[in-house]
Amino acid sequence: MLFKLLSHLFNNLGYIIAIAFFFTKLKRAKDIFTHKKYSKKDVFILSCFFSILAIIGTYTGADYRGAIVNVRNIGVVVGGILAGPEVGILSGFIAGLHRLFIDADPITTIPCATATMIGGFITAYLYKKCNEKNFYLYGFLGGFLVENLSMLLILVMGKDFELAKDIVSNIYFPMILANAVGVSIVLLIIQDIIEEKDIIAGKQAKLSLEIANKTLPYFRNGESLNEVCKIISDSLGAKAVVITNEKYITASYSTSEDFKIAHTDIKSEVTKKVLKTGKICIIGQCDDVKYFQCVTGKIKSCIISPLFQGDKVSGTLKIYFDTKENVTASNQYLVEGLSLLISTQLELSSVENLKTMAKEAELKALQTQINPHFLFNALHTTSFFVRKDPNKAREIIIDLSTYLRYNLENSCKLVPLEMELEQVKAYFNIEKARFGDKISLNIDVDENIKNISIPSLIIQPLVENSIKHGLLKKREGGFVNIIAKKENKGCLITIEDNGVGIDQKIIDNLDDRIDKNIGLKNVHNRIKLIYGKGLVVEKLETGTKISFYIE
Repeated sequence: MLFKLLSHLFNNLGYIIAIAFFFTKLKRAKDIFTHKKYSKKDVFILSCFFSILAIIGTYTGADYRGAIVNVRNIGVVVGGILAGPEVGILSGFIAGLHRLFIDADPITTIPCATATMIGGFITAYLYKKCNEKNFYLYGFLGGFLVENLSMLLILVMGKDFELAKDIVSNIYFPMILANAVGVSIVLLIIQDIIEEKDIIAGKQAKLSLEIANKTLPYFRNGESLNEVCKIISDSLGAKAVVITNEKYITASYSTSEDFKIAHTDIKSEVTKKVLKTGKICIIGQCDDVKYFQCVTGKIKSCIISPLFQGDKVSGTLKIYFDTKENVTASNQYLVEGLSLLISTQLELSSVENLKTMAKEAELKALQTQINPHFLFNALHTTSFFVRKDPNKAREIIIDLSTYLRYNLENSCKLVPLEMELEQVKAYFNIEKARFGDKISLNIDVDENIKNISIPSLIIQPLVENSIKHGLLKKREGGFVNIIAKKENKGCLITIEDNGVGIDQKIIDNLDDRIDKNIGLKNVHNRIKLIYGKGLVVEKLETGTKISFYIE
């Protein structure tokens, strides 16, 4: 008898496995299993399926002295372990209720129905404990517990204890083995769908990275996002892609003349709802054309995902398809990921633009501080020679015009080192005219770095500082050496003088706000802004050495 019951149960188990296998191959089932969170509709569908699976297990059972030897609880336990508490409890209630009505008199009816209903709650508890790696073990445990509960209730609730004892002693092992093992087998079959979900997720991640790699240059360079829309359209097979801000369409792309962008302002109530709630919206019905009024043509479905700037919704990403089949769970998650990617890129681009603007503004402010300072000194020198030596004054004016023209044309730009040095010579000629042989300038530059790019007006203020605060404070004057040598991937520029030497307090306070030592601090701040490291200032035994590195 034992072998006969066991053989019958495993035959029935084969039917259950076959039904579960074909169910998981249905497209609708695959879509449900790829959802991160089940909707009410998903719960209803899964509850119906696993209830039917349990009821089939009851109908295919074998009779033993009025008891039904069956695999009913496989459907309940699998539903609870796999799909969650709601499905498990609903499946258990429906299957248990059916067990009451199919056979109301025999000794096992109420105990087995009760065990099945309680089984839904047991699997709800086990669901919280298991994960994708061990769920089949918890499934085995669930099947084992529910069947043991059923046997216990038969003994406790049975009016004829001897009959109940005989039933349990003969069906216990076959029922426990078939249901516990059956649950694990069915769950392992479902695992194939879960692994397929992981494969889909991997493909989505790869596609997201590919799209990110393709679109990054357009965000980085601040170019039109229309090309970003085209890349997304090509990658997803969409007929049109639209990016909006809170009021208008900012970028768009459509695959052909059949799908044109109809207007530039936001009119769709659905889009306005996404902007208000910050929640993704899926449109899969084409009955109400107002949903698709942004794009002309035979659009059948659309995914609208919010874009964020911080915690605030700043726009939307809208993907339009010409079939309903494109609105799958996998595409939905991919679009959600893309919207986060675009949000991040837009925010980073905005930050970079602000940084660039602030940097340029600060450089221009520093440039403005330097120009009046030098101009005052140059005009003062010129005025000195106007009456005493007009020819010399004319030379100074030519040098000054050369300097100012250079300054106006190259403000805040990178210029060749050779051009910058010509500017320094023009400045020095003005100072030389005033102080004569008291000052001298030596320039030593490697030939292979004369065309290296450096910020304009970066050396002259340092030479001016050396002359004004170093050489002129010595009765006999002195010299300034400018040395530029190739080093690694750039060059090291050094301005050295043999003057009285810089005050150590100036070196220590180089990073303080600008109120004194304007020329020196301005250059230090500019170099630091552009290259991250400012001037290196050293006090020598006789004089001062200032150096900086240019990438």
